[in-house]
Amino acid sequence: MERVKTGINGLDELIQGGIPKGSSVLISGANGSGKSILSMQYIYEGAKQFQDPGLFVTVESNVKTIAWNMESFDWDIANLQDKDLMSIYRVRSFGDSSPDKMTARLDAEFGVIEDKVKEIGAKRLVVDSTTALGVSMERGPFRSLLFGFMDRLKKLDCTTLLTAETRNIKTEFSAFGVEEFVVDGVIALYFTPPHRSIFVRKMRGTAHDKNVHPFEITENGILVKSKEQVLWEAIK
Repeated sequence: MERVKTGINGLDELIQGGIPKGSSVLISGANGSGKSILSMQYIYEGAKQFQDPGLFVTVESNVKTIAWNMESFDWDIANLQDKDLMSIYRVRSFGDSSPDKMTARLDAEFGVIEDKVKEIGAKRLVVDSTTALGVSMERGPFRSLLFGFMDRLKKLDCTTLLTAETRNIKTEFSAFGVEEFVVDGVIALYFTPPHRSIFVRKMRGTAHDKNVHPFEITENGILVKSKEQVLWEAIK
């Protein structure tokens, strides 16, 4: 099976060398757990280390904020953007909760995302976050919308990360209880100050590590300590 290396120190060791090419992985965690940083690093390291063009799609933050966050790690994103190895796009606000109107808006936004993927030949894609997409919808319509969205993502032939906000409950992996069922993998991030940990909940086609491991957010991004373990009981 062909795999896409995340480029994040220690993470690939937990998933047999990388994410199965073309799959989708949910990055779940509470506010401040490191979801956006991990996702940004996946795009950045893909462009820097492997020359994989990547598109970062944000539903909540503006483009300048995302760029500032990346530059705070001393990542040279401007150079990669100039070479069409990285692009950041903000989805327009979804103000109407009507399922039909939401579907129409998402369809229009997906067209823009598809054009941007083709424009740079993106191999990596991030959608941050699914929670913001579904916050104004009921669970049933959102699940149907999400299934359709994931089907279209598959056709882009990108290896995709999607983020989901949780309530800091260790057995909860998404905001609406449906996101984890429409993806190929789930990676959970936990933050019990001052400790951070990571757990690969599932990864299809992969004999992934079943333990919880500590990680740090350093000046260069996330560092997973794959040789160390955290007791499940220690996560609050």
